[in-house]
Amino acid sequence: MNKAELIAKVADDAGVTKTQANAALDSFIEAVTKTLKGGGKVTLVGFGTFTVSKRKARKGRNPQTGEEINIKARKVARFKAGKELAAKL
Repeated sequence: MNKAELIAKVADDAGVTKTQANAALDSFIEAVTKTLKGGGKVTLVGFGTFTVSKRKARKGRNPQTGEEINIKARKVARFKAGKELAAKL
């Protein structure tokens, strides 16, 4: 499912227009992004938790040349499914 399909589904289920559903989804994405950038976490009970994790710098290999390269440390977003979501899968 892509963003357009999700917007259509939300609009249909909630009985709102696609424009309103798009605004709501964009607002949700922006709120999660700002919270994660600030170092916080977002927990949706029954659905899951979005957190930020730090990856250490490490050595890697260029698959085409086999040359060893340095990969910089960085932060990545993580999602852990909640109990209810995991049970439904």
